[in-house]
Amino acid sequence: MKLRHILLLAIGTLLLAACNLTLAEDVTPPPNYVPPTPLPDLGPMYPASAPNLENGQAIFAEKCAPCHGSTGLGDGEQGKDLPVTVIPIGLPEYGKKSTPAQWYTIVSQGNLDRFMPPFYSLTDQDRWDVVSYALTLHMTNEQIDSGKALLEEKCADCAEIFKNREMMSSLSEEDIVAMIREGGNTLPAFGADFNDEQAYALAAYARTLTFAPPPVPVAVEPTQTSAPADPSTPAAEGTPVSGTPQAEGTPQAEVTPEATEAAAASVITGRIDNRTGKDLPADLTITLKGYEHGADPNAGPQEFLSLDGAVNPDGSYAFDVPIAENEIYQAEVTVEGLSYQSEFGIVQAGAIDLILPDVIVYQTTEDLAPLQITSLQIFMDMASEGDAQIFAVYSITNTGDKTVIVKMGDNQDVPFIAFPEGSSGLGYEAAQDSASFVQTADGFAMPPSTTPYGLIAFASIPKAKEIEIKQPALLPINEVVIFLPEGVTAKGETLNDHGIQPIQTTNFQMYTSGAIDKDSSLVFTINGEPKDTSTTADVTQNRNLLIGVGALGVVLILAGVFMFLRDKKKEEEAEEEEGSEFEDSESVMDAIIAIDEIHRAGKMSDETYQKRRDELKNELKRKG
Repeated sequence: MKLRHILLLAIGTLLLAACNLTLAEDVTPPPNYVPPTPLPDLGPMYPASAPNLENGQAIFAEKCAPCHGSTGLGDGEQGKDLPVTVIPIGLPEYGKKSTPAQWYTIVSQGNLDRFMPPFYSLTDQDRWDVVSYALTLHMTNEQIDSGKALLEEKCADCAEIFKNREMMSSLSEEDIVAMIREGGNTLPAFGADFNDEQAYALAAYARTLTFAPPPVPVAVEPTQTSAPADPSTPAAEGTPVSGTPQAEGTPQAEVTPEATEAAAASVITGRIDNRTGKDLPADLTITLKGYEHGADPNAGPQEFLSLDGAVNPDGSYAFDVPIAENEIYQAEVTVEGLSYQSEFGIVQAGAIDLILPDVIVYQTTEDLAPLQITSLQIFMDMASEGDAQIFAVYSITNTGDKTVIVKMGDNQDVPFIAFPEGSSGLGYEAAQDSASFVQTADGFAMPPSTTPYGLIAFASIPKAKEIEIKQPALLPINEVVIFLPEGVTAKGETLNDHGIQPIQTTNFQMYTSGAIDKDSSLVFTINGEPKDTSTTADVTQNRNLLIGVGALGVVLILAGVFMFLRDKKKEEEAEEEEGSEFEDSESVMDAIIAIDEIHRAGKMSDETYQKRRDELKNELKRKG
């Protein structure tokens, strides 16, 4: 089996927690089987409401920028760790050829070939918002303004046609350029004489006509912020306190006439929901952090504010600071060595005050009893030489009302996870969309959360004609799903055989098991040799494949990274077989010219530019 397929399967283990038993309707579900949540239907391939670019920008910063980079150039810190090059979606060579519907599908269902996870945590409208924002990354304000002037001059009435969200969701900028030059969809060929610069400028502006209009700023007179209060003196209930700078060198917002006009001297308030069972410390300090995107729509959010303030005896707090539309704020507090944060709050149009979501602080316990493993997915790779590799993907919930403190031993073992007997433990990774683990001096903490915690345990076990797997359960496990390469079979008293299942272009043998009690073990044996077979089935359209309730929601990309690090040579061979992202040498030259221009404009770092240009030059040699 090629490593590319292995990596795909490592991702698939996180996406699939169970199989719909319609594939084997005569099989009785295992005891305590929890019906999984079905793969969401994409629905209409156009947004129900006009996309909101401000919301899309905030989502992009949180979900996409870590890999794609803040401007979509593929230079995100997490993306650098991947075994494939992150596609620079912010370059015109990609943005001009893509339709909103295509990118919406990828955001909804993922692109496993490129280690792109599906974002099931986003609502349908959120996905359209972030896709719409991503499609503007290669545009400039000057280009959009030029396109607007052209449309108003040549065909002012055509604007109504471009506002059709259903039509525009299926069109790329190249399609729009063809329409304005050749006519179509009741549109006259008013741009037949346009050069490329004019045609694409108008196409860029036409795209913006489907977006929700930006809110109108509310101009108010600025008010001087009060002097900093002594944080050691609790403020009176409901009395705003201004913060003190947290650390020298923290970037502060530049005060411009435009910002002053749009900002108001306002109050940001919130409260600490104290569930510790005792009073909060009298001198407790809360930190307010502020982030903004700035005037450039292509720039990522930047921290511009970090203030410390006092917490009132009742847990409330307030900061007397100016706020402006679309600024993002978050409160953070440290109690008994653990950091707790609020959800983000975004300043809405016309708002003069902002109320942040509660910061919930819990009582702590070292008792692991509240933890429960809702799902365990086991993947075995038997294709590589030497030992067989095991990925054990755990989805864990904290069912209690306390933060569970997890202490790791000298060997950095997680005390509620055991590697299979006879295997060698290689380490752990946290899932990308896992609930946030809180780091401690000797381990980590898991506050109660509606989002599951995700961990992957990596191990290896000696190969044999027949391999016995004995997986201990240090906590109750609700269900187990096992994925094996086609040609490899498993036998065990509690296993249910679901036959061959297609994942992307490869078939896999799948088994499930019912609940496993604490301090017992799942025992099974595996036999056979993997086949290098494939199928053209599309897993994302197979409604028999479901997303489990206990699944991690979003794929752990680092599972693929682990395999990449273990077998670099095979990965390079697999990448050569995957094919090129360019159709011909001319497309590669266009890409080189595009990044040259972006680098000269100072929008791409030297390191990212050189790396990408070297890749393109090598691709050009292969095409030549």
